[in-house]
Amino acid sequence: MRRDLGEALAEYGSVNPAVVVLDADASSSTMTSLFQEAHPERFFNVGIAEAGMIDTAVGLALGGKIPFVSAFAALLANRGLEQIRTCVAYNNANVKLCAGYAGISDYKDGPTHNSVFDLAVMRAMPNMAVVVPADGAEMRKAVRAAAEYPGPIYIRVSRMDVPAVVGDVEMEIGRGRTLREGDDVTFVTCGVLLSRVLRAADWLGTEGITARVVEMHTLKPFDAELLVRCARETGAIVTVEEHSIIGGLYGACAETLCGEYPVAIQAVGIRDTFACTGPDPEALLDHFGFGPEDIARAAREVMRRK
Repeated sequence: MRRDLGEALAEYGSVNPAVVVLDADASSSTMTSLFQEAHPERFFNVGIAEAGMIDTAVGLALGGKIPFVSAFAALLANRGLEQIRTCVAYNNANVKLCAGYAGISDYKDGPTHNSVFDLAVMRAMPNMAVVVPADGAEMRKAVRAAAEYPGPIYIRVSRMDVPAVVGDVEMEIGRGRTLREGDDVTFVTCGVLLSRVLRAADWLGTEGITARVVEMHTLKPFDAELLVRCARETGAIVTVEEHSIIGGLYGACAETLCGEYPVAIQAVGIRDTFACTGPDPEALLDHFGFGPEDIARAAREVMRRK
């Protein structure tokens, strides 16, 4: 997905000369180096200085540019948080934050470099949109959608190799999409776990359970209308996210349903703990309970509470 990000930035940069890219001395890892090769005069390596990079991006945005800021998610959402809050969000500056190596995809660098509560932080930020693409094709769509979105936006970029699952469809920020119909339970997911959710739905199908699969690529603004419709029609919701169960997708769904249409809801996510080091991302996903069998089990449990 990081290569898709770099290629999409380079391609869209050829279409829109207002696009500029900033990186904190990690462009070979985040793949913004592809934009640098195509548009060297519009690429800025600020060094290992995430906070200063964000302030620089705000200046460029106020000057009419469309800056895409790239750094590791754990550093962007923590080390740069004060500048994101005060200079980007408070001023509603047109800055696009590309959070690389997100979730637990930076598996070998441990809890300091994994980002498992960044979505909660960014979702709580006034004026900030939050987008979590599921695969490379959707990452490419997210770049264009973010560039054309009038305001700050946070985009999660995984380091993992993920299968193509969404297809060549347009992305509309703030609108989820139903990928599979079903009447018994609804899976609501975002990001790289979508392929595992679809496999879980297949397994349930062999038991006669029809599971709807909804991809909420945008956590904010949130598609409450779609979620409530699914709750009314299936009566049970399972959220699946590569993130803490506190403040992310589960939080958005629970907040919406509590106020609009309460139904049984079950969370599949990281249980209020820091991530750990692992041999590879897939092993870490299994460790934290993201196997298709774990996801299918959550669906059976929530259906018993309908």
